[in-house]
Amino acid sequence: MTFQQFLLILRARWLTVLLTFALVVGTTLGVSFLLPKKYTASAALLVDVKAPDPLYGALMQGMIAPGYMATQIDIIQSERVARRVVRMLKIDENPSARQQWVEETQGKGSIEAYYADLLSKQLDVKPSRESNVINITYKSAEPQFASAIANAFAQAYVDTNVELRADPAKQYAGWFDARTKGLREQLESAQGRLSQFQRDNGITNVDERLDVENARLQELSSQLVAMQALRTESASRQAQTGNTDTLPEVLQSGLVQSLKADVARQDAKLKDLSSQYGPNHPQVLRAVAEGQALRGKLEAEVTRVAGGVGTNNRVNVQRESEIRASLEAQKKKVLSIKQQRDEIAVIQREVENAQKAYDLTAQRLVQTNLESQTQQTNIVVLNPAVEPTEPSSPKLLLNTLLSIFVGGMLAIALALLLELFNRRVRSPEDIVEALGLPVIGYLDAADVREGKRRRHRNRLVFPRFNPERALPAPR
Repeated sequence: MTFQQFLLILRARWLTVLLTFALVVGTTLGVSFLLPKKYTASAALLVDVKAPDPLYGALMQGMIAPGYMATQIDIIQSERVARRVVRMLKIDENPSARQQWVEETQGKGSIEAYYADLLSKQLDVKPSRESNVINITYKSAEPQFASAIANAFAQAYVDTNVELRADPAKQYAGWFDARTKGLREQLESAQGRLSQFQRDNGITNVDERLDVENARLQELSSQLVAMQALRTESASRQAQTGNTDTLPEVLQSGLVQSLKADVARQDAKLKDLSSQYGPNHPQVLRAVAEGQALRGKLEAEVTRVAGGVGTNNRVNVQRESEIRASLEAQKKKVLSIKQQRDEIAVIQREVENAQKAYDLTAQRLVQTNLESQTQQTNIVVLNPAVEPTEPSSPKLLLNTLLSIFVGGMLAIALALLLELFNRRVRSPEDIVEALGLPVIGYLDAADVREGKRRRHRNRLVFPRFNPERALPAPR
């Protein structure tokens, strides 16, 4: 179809096109005038995803997740927020609102759920592109009501966000409180066992007591080693009692050496007297008696000194046995103290573990209590909704332009559709397309009308021109 054919079709069916166009435009304008006016109010919220946690001071990782903003939009559109709006504006306490609810639902269900669903239908929540701003838009026939609902949804979302953070913290705080009481009882029980064990065993400082007893054990060990050396030496000297002259005690005794010197002088005197007077001379006999007396004293002194060596050896043996017994007793005492130390170390570890668990739980309890009482949030109302002065719908200018466009397209489509079902010859091109034959000539419309008039006057009937007869016969 050429553009000329298109124009000829529109010219031929101008009445249909005009009626369709007028009907569409008129209907659209009539509906636009009859539709009730709608006012739109919008509130903007800023979600600060990089704000640090007010309690810990660290950046909350969940806020930088890809789905965080989508989650916030779902929260705003949730029934929980809508119910809070109903309670904030006290819609459920309005007598007319209750009457409407009863008429619509016959009193079934919850009035909060009913009006929450109604409010959600006119709510539109959209995030801004490439920013953390969320726009809450509400449409209503009353501008004041639209702004009030938009601001109420913004405030309800902020309050709900605080609750969503505080409610789990309250539950955790209750759980940690119960655990803290139980751990405190365990700590007190462990400390009581430790104190009772110390009282029963008379322990004030296990480490200090063990150090003292270890020092005493080392001292007894040294004494035993020294005494064993003395006992070995005294036993060796006692073994030499067969040759008392070589005993160190005898050799070191001044009395023995003095007696030996007296015996030697007496022997020398006896020898001189014997050479002068003979063996039976009274002086010789007296010298012999004096020599024997000195030798008796010497032997008695040597015997006494040698006997002292045996006594010293027996004393050393007895002292060694006493020190050995003391050493064994001290070993048992040290082992007993070590056993007590091990037992008290176990109890002390129980006390330390109970103390550590109690401290950690108490710390978490303080943190959860602070979290449950916090009113801080990372969401602020950037721009509160204001009462709109101009209606947002219906948009008369936009509807008119759209109706002109749609009406024109629909009118043209209808004209083309009618032409398709009822084809007419409106130009030589139509004959060529329909018959596939060239056009020999054409008559002007004025000539046609004149010819009709002549035929009518002359009442002549002209045979209808058949193009097929005009064609030459095929060879």
